[in-house]
Amino acid sequence: MAFSSFAVAPRYHLLNPNSPLPSPNPNFYIRLQPTSSLTYHFKINTINPRTLCNTKTHKTRALSLSDQQPLPSSSATTPKMILVCSAVTILLAVANRVLYKLALVPLKQYPFFLAQFSTFGYVAVYFSILYFRYRAGIVTDEMLALPKSSFAAIGLLEALGVAAGMASAAMLPGPTIPILNQTFLVWQLIFSVFILGRKYALNQIIGCLFVAAGVVIAVTGGSNTGQMLYKVDFVWPALMVLSSAVQACASIVKEFIFIDGARRINGKSVDIFVVNSFGSGFQAIFVLLFLPFLSNLKGIPFAELPAYMRSGVACFLNMGSIQGCDGAPVLPMLYILTNMAFNISLLNLVKISSAVIASLAMTLSVPISIYILSLPLPYLPGGSCLSSFFLMGTAVLITGLFLYNLPQLIKLDSRAD
Repeated sequence: MAFSSFAVAPRYHLLNPNSPLPSPNPNFYIRLQPTSSLTYHFKINTINPRTLCNTKTHKTRALSLSDQQPLPSSSATTPKMILVCSAVTILLAVANRVLYKLALVPLKQYPFFLAQFSTFGYVAVYFSILYFRYRAGIVTDEMLALPKSSFAAIGLLEALGVAAGMASAAMLPGPTIPILNQTFLVWQLIFSVFILGRKYALNQIIGCLFVAAGVVIAVTGGSNTGQMLYKVDFVWPALMVLSSAVQACASIVKEFIFIDGARRINGKSVDIFVVNSFGSGFQAIFVLLFLPFLSNLKGIPFAELPAYMRSGVACFLNMGSIQGCDGAPVLPMLYILTNMAFNISLLNLVKISSAVIASLAMTLSVPISIYILSLPLPYLPGGSCLSSFFLMGTAVLITGLFLYNLPQLIKLDSRAD
């Protein structure tokens, strides 16, 4: 007897309707194969639930308990998981900012060394972790075979961002830099629309603008930015904004790799160390190409760079005759370990949510870091007083986060009822 089959309407709906996933696949059916006149064996063929999306005539809904099936890790993400990962990322971001300030106490003459040590050292660490994860079967050949053009784009964009940021920072007043950097969030919204095809509600756009404005108010303390930029050539603030734009684009490309990679490897979740390793590797290559330019920007002639790096190593290890390196190597190593953990946590948050949510988490860490750095700390005993503008800016920032997440909060409240 010939096989008979009949279509079954899919019961799965996307948890994130904004994800640019493939169109619905009709290959979801039950095949009946009779082995006798009264006995049938059922064979169910399904595709990955992430590739099944609802039609425009039906409202998207989350999986109910009766609908749940084993899903890839990225699609099994819950609001609670995103909240926990966001909290961890914020905690690590705060620790990263505070420890960076402390690491520069012994390395105050060698910040460029610390930056390059991090850039090139992380490549070795990430690829070592990637190798062991590959041997353990966590990373597959399919993941390693993903197109490298996207990773090269990440490396180039981040290297250009560093170069443009360094060039403009040298010519801008200090308080203007964190203000101009807040365009990063706006650029992320723009690039996610064009690259990922995302659509944002009005409350989300207003929320992001509130977050950026809150940081500006908290950091500047009511200073007049227009007056600070009065005698600065237009090219330098424009270059700082461009630096934020290319780095924001790099973050969206990372999110694109996770989405596109899942499609290429049949719905499997791309391991974050694949993205971290190859992205960092290409970034190190482009930074190496820009190294003469970058060293001159920091006031170090390229011919003197080897001697500068040797002195940086000696201070990092607190060895030799170099003075003023008290706190090394403990403080720099604490910063490097925390920075690696922060980068991994941030990329994981991008993977399970979006680059914009990860950026909001990072932005929230700014006023918290400022508050902690205002307290007396080891090697930074002075402390400082915070103005009323700091509290005002923090309130505006929190309001922005609430506005951005308002629909999700309403959904969670309705489910609880």
